[in-house]
Amino acid sequence: MSEAVAAASYRPRKGISAIVVLVILEAALVISWSAGFVGIRFAIDHAPIFLILLWRSLVSGLLLLPFALTMGPAIRWKDAFSQMLLGALAMSGYLAGFALAISYGVPTGLVALIADMLPLAVALLSWPVLGQALTARQWLGSFLGMAGVLIASGWSLNMGDVPLWAYCLPVLGTLSLAMATLLQKRSSTNAMPVYQSLCIQCLSASAIFAVFAWREGGVLPVLDRCFIGGILWLVFVATFGAWSLYYIALRKSSPARVTAILYLSPPVTMIWAWVMFGEPLSFAMAGGLAVSLIGITIFARSKKPAHAAKPDYP
Repeated sequence: MSEAVAAASYRPRKGISAIVVLVILEAALVISWSAGFVGIRFAIDHAPIFLILLWRSLVSGLLLLPFALTMGPAIRWKDAFSQMLLGALAMSGYLAGFALAISYGVPTGLVALIADMLPLAVALLSWPVLGQALTARQWLGSFLGMAGVLIASGWSLNMGDVPLWAYCLPVLGTLSLAMATLLQKRSSTNAMPVYQSLCIQCLSASAIFAVFAWREGGVLPVLDRCFIGGILWLVFVATFGAWSLYYIALRKSSPARVTAILYLSPPVTMIWAWVMFGEPLSFAMAGGLAVSLIGITIFARSKKPAHAAKPDYP
């Protein structure tokens, strides 16, 4: 009798513990994801954007390379090629799309808004790629999250004289990351340790960024304390932190939930920028944060229909 009671009391604690771990993981993801914007905001005054992205990816990949080669299972060429494709989509496509858009004059606030359409892009692509569809409550949560981003970020928009085609670049970047998210979820290479997959993706992205950096004027690093500090910030916080947590979260949750959590990154970035750079806050930001939290809560408490779910890879 006492053993049955003890077993019954243990199960809820286990469930609560799993929820707490997931919430902590998602909170760390939002903070580290926001750190990437803060790092770019700091480093962009000291070097061209593609030179920053090049050295961020290259240093990250080289630091991970010894661990990728000596620890874990042997890397097969088939798996490495899959990770190169994911690196081109998730890192090169996503980051280059937004960086190019900003370089052509698309307002940064508008780029941030388009970036946070990622959950809707994932939802749009989930049906043909994974055979999954969002429930009505999940759609409601997604739209509320998007509305919160519009409220929080809309005040900063400043439409300028920019060619129309430039506005397609951040859209393509968002779709690129959405496709990489879904491919990562369904790929059998999910079994590859995160440090191996991240290493391959960083090095493949650095090769692509090197082409853009060379066209901008060169690939050599700027021997400046601020540039080096910005790169280290982007490597250890934004890359190792954000991308590792991103893929770990994908293994513990659904692509739609993980990307929906990123709705919180613009408000967190605004608060961080206020603390570090003295950028002004607004009531719109606070209101948008509240709406986004409501949307995320609704989304997180929703359940996928049984017929729409697909088994996770190990």
